[in-house]
Amino acid sequence: MNGRERLLATLNHQEPDRVPIDLGGIVTGITKGANANLKRYIGIESDDPIVDRIQQLAQPSQALLDRLHVDTRYLFMSASRDWSDIELSDDTYQDEFGVIRKAAISPLDGDVLYYDFIDHPLKDVETIDDLAKLEWPDPHDPARFAGLEEQAQAMQQETGHGIMVNLIGSIFEFSWYLRGYMDYFSDLVLNPELVQAQLDAMLEYQMALMGEMLDRVGPYLSVVMTGSDLGTQRAPMIAPETYKAIVWPRYCKFWDMIKSKTEAKLFYHSCGSIVPMIPLLIEGGVDVIHPLQPKAVDMGDRRRLKREFGDRLAFWGGFDQQEVLPFGTPEQVRDEARRLLDEFMPGGGYVFAAGHNIQADVPPENIVALFDTVYEYGVY
Repeated sequence: MNGRERLLATLNHQEPDRVPIDLGGIVTGITKGANANLKRYIGIESDDPIVDRIQQLAQPSQALLDRLHVDTRYLFMSASRDWSDIELSDDTYQDEFGVIRKAAISPLDGDVLYYDFIDHPLKDVETIDDLAKLEWPDPHDPARFAGLEEQAQAMQQETGHGIMVNLIGSIFEFSWYLRGYMDYFSDLVLNPELVQAQLDAMLEYQMALMGEMLDRVGPYLSVVMTGSDLGTQRAPMIAPETYKAIVWPRYCKFWDMIKSKTEAKLFYHSCGSIVPMIPLLIEGGVDVIHPLQPKAVDMGDRRRLKREFGDRLAFWGGFDQQEVLPFGTPEQVRDEARRLLDEFMPGGGYVFAAGHNIQADVPPENIVALFDTVYEYGVY
């Protein structure tokens, strides 16, 4: 089997020849620091661009992806959420929505680790009419999609990998980016009409952006990525009944649009503890859930997740990235990888990826131990 066949077989709940392996996406990627350390360790020389400024994600080289036996490849839009940034200082910028972010600097080497929020364009909004003051970016700008279809065609014809776009369609989470976390979640209780109006505006934008992209590359894709974080380490960050009443119907509309334009599988990313939301994700049409954060409450019981949802949902990720990957020994990494595979592999329906983006403090020997173990042990 090639990577594309392997990926689609497991997402159709069939057992492929081995577990598919993923690396390089916006939530399954590798930071520039980890990427540089890993290349030095392996002996690869390449000039890898930053493809997500906020998270400081590198685009892994083909040599690195081949060395780690990765079955997926990502299309990169000419611009996505780093489009039209305005530099405000050496370490601060404003994005196309007006969100302002400031660099978090490593105390060890002075390098940028990521960018965090310091200002939100809707922070002073009080009424629905005030939302009209925000000048939304143009999701139809053709410059965003320049060359995307040609890239997709070439990847399908010249490679056997599963194809994904390094874009994640988000409505709930991207909305609080504009408002600010505390105000947004207070609004859910005190001013739900304002939240719904903001969600409707973000839904319109995301449907337009994703629709433009799918019109160009929908036939070539294996998976379409969507998501929004719904969980904290201990519990859902929003009451399930509130999620069902306010957020979920809008996602269902978004997912229906996606499925009308492509046969690709529908992927949903959410960190944290989200078991109460999983039945609604399935009902809404989600095919794949990621990252299955094992240290979050109820998410580490892999056998239960597989038993209750595995006939209707594929799982992607699930490795412990909070303790084992950064702080364990290579042997502990290998042991945890084998446990993960034993619990998620049977019957197909599992794609391996590190639990989330690989951070700069992860030892490169642990990364190699992880991917090599999955490749060698994850055989059906």
